[in-house]
Amino acid sequence: MTKNKTQKTNKRVDLFLNSIVEDQKRLDCERLVKLMGKITQEKPKLWGTSIIGFGEYHYKYATGRQGEWFLTGFSPRKQALSLYLMCDLAHEKLNFEGLGKFKKGKGCLYIKRLTQIKLDVLEKLIVDSILLIKEKYN
Repeated sequence: MTKNKTQKTNKRVDLFLNSIVEDQKRLDCERLVKLMGKITQEKPKLWGTSIIGFGEYHYKYATGRQGEWFLTGFSPRKQALSLYLMCDLAHEKLNFEGLGKFKKGKGCLYIKRLTQIKLDVLEKLIVDSILLIKEKYN
C-alpha cells in the first residue's frame, strides 16, 4: 500500500505563515488558523510543504486505499486560498448559499480574500464538513 504524498510534518506553522509575502494573504491565513482552531479545538499542523491542517482522521476507501488526513485545512496558493473541506463538496448537506464570492472543485473551496465571503457561513460549512467526515469514517 502506497502512502499519501502529502504527510503531516513537524515544521513550524508560524514560520510558514511568516514566509507569506503578500500582507493580505498572510492576514487571511492567520484568521483561518484562528477560525479552524476554534472549530476543531486542534493546533495547526503543516502537511507537506504548504497545507495547514487541523485534526486528523483515518480513512479507508472501498478500493482498499487508506491513510491519515486532516479534518479541515487550507493552503495559500498563488491564485486563491484553497480550503480543504471534505472530498465531496457536492454533498447535499453542504449549503453554500450566502457564502459570497468563491469557486469550488471536488474537495476544495477557492477564495481570493476573506473579505469576499461571510465568515459565519464559512464556519458553518467547515463544521458541517467535519461532521460528515466523522459520520463517514468513525
